[in-house]
Amino acid sequence: MDISRFTRIEPATWRMEPSGAMSVPVVIYADETLLQEMDDKAVEQASNVASLPGIVRGSYVMPDGHWGYGFPIGGVAAFDPDRGGVVSAGGVGFDISCGVRTMLTGLFVPDVMRVQRPLADSLFRQIPAGIGSKGAITLDAIDMDAMLAGGAQWALEQGWGDEADLERIEENGKMAGARPDSVSERAKERQREEMGTLGSGNHYLEVQAVAEIFDHTVAAAFGIAEDSVVVTIHCGSRGLGHQIGSEFLKEMVITAEARGITLPDRELACAPVNSEVGQRYLGAMRAATNCALANREILGHYARRVFAHFFPNADLPILFDVSHNTCKAETHLVDGKRRELFVHRKGATRAFGPGHASLPLSLRPFGQPVLIGGSMGTGSYILVGDERSEGKAFSSACHGAGRALSRHAALKQWSGRKIVDELAARGILVRSPSTRGVAEEAPGAYKDVGAVVAAAEHAGLARRVARLRPLICVKG
Repeated sequence: MDISRFTRIEPATWRMEPSGAMSVPVVIYADETLLQEMDDKAVEQASNVASLPGIVRGSYVMPDGHWGYGFPIGGVAAFDPDRGGVVSAGGVGFDISCGVRTMLTGLFVPDVMRVQRPLADSLFRQIPAGIGSKGAITLDAIDMDAMLAGGAQWALEQGWGDEADLERIEENGKMAGARPDSVSERAKERQREEMGTLGSGNHYLEVQAVAEIFDHTVAAAFGIAEDSVVVTIHCGSRGLGHQIGSEFLKEMVITAEARGITLPDRELACAPVNSEVGQRYLGAMRAATNCALANREILGHYARRVFAHFFPNADLPILFDVSHNTCKAETHLVDGKRRELFVHRKGATRAFGPGHASLPLSLRPFGQPVLIGGSMGTGSYILVGDERSEGKAFSSACHGAGRALSRHAALKQWSGRKIVDELAARGILVRSPSTRGVAEEAPGAYKDVGAVVAAAEHAGLARRVARLRPLICVKG
């Protein structure tokens, strides 16, 4: 990318002034290398977002940003409903509420390595993964609507999970304002047998070791220490979320035209927040968020059951569970005033700093755990929200490493079988129903996650707490 279009305003902050139809600047958080390697299409998409009605302050791109559908992945934008602000299905994405849950095991690396292979095999047998994967749970119409309204709280009522989990889940496990009646029968049918499944793509369950601590005080508060072991689950709302996104994108194209909204790209189809279509989408999106929260709660229950077989005293409490693809009504400071905004985070995560009222009392002095997934061959990170992030990007941070190559390009370069063997030689066991899926998710297809999280820290979005390395990866 030609970075001459940007002005470097801080070491990891770059700004492109509004031009044409843009009403706010594009701001990218990255070091110089990450910015140079970022694809031009991501900047074009961020510029298009900056022209949408009611956008506030800026169109932001996180350090892991890359080309997506409509919004760039790693895109953050907030809209004021009182100033014609919109909600965009492309600004949330197809995998609504795709997110990450990290659970503490109380174990250390030698404990897990003694049973690494049978543990990997058992997790793979018990947790359905892959394209179109189906689980043991089948929901009828009544149960489906109850799940979409209740989220993780519904899962608890069915016997999956522990009451203590809710405090450590975003929105306490249940997104208010969900409208199951706004979810089509086709979307519900796609989800009927998919609860408690990982799905495919970049979704995974990993057993991870804490390889490095950056902030010992926060790490201790989070319950992690060097060589301790955690379990991380990355998945979302499966077929239901994809169907909701597909259907509302089509409807929003018509709505935007009827409302006189000029779309620089049809993939940015949107509707005013206060419109009938906008409200229906928000109701359906919140229902899909509850679906994802329930799904991760069930998967967490399955993981606990497997670990209990090998380690009877391991109960796997949650560190935190947070979503990446959402649009949320949040109050933020703009021009010295508190305003309710609709914050789109597409491939970005909420990162509230210390003292935020929505955080559990046990975490509030430190800030929100920010869970960053890397590739199966490199590692992941635990960060903590920085109070500066509120003014930087509406308390948002990166969500992962970010793809450097498309899945198609990855398939041309790597063999899934070879990757599995190479990782096994390094002590990382991969279990997947698809060698093609492994090749698509090759470690080399991703950016340097270490550089991404360092840039997030230098930009004031979140601070590094710990680096994790994979021991076992169950891959979709």
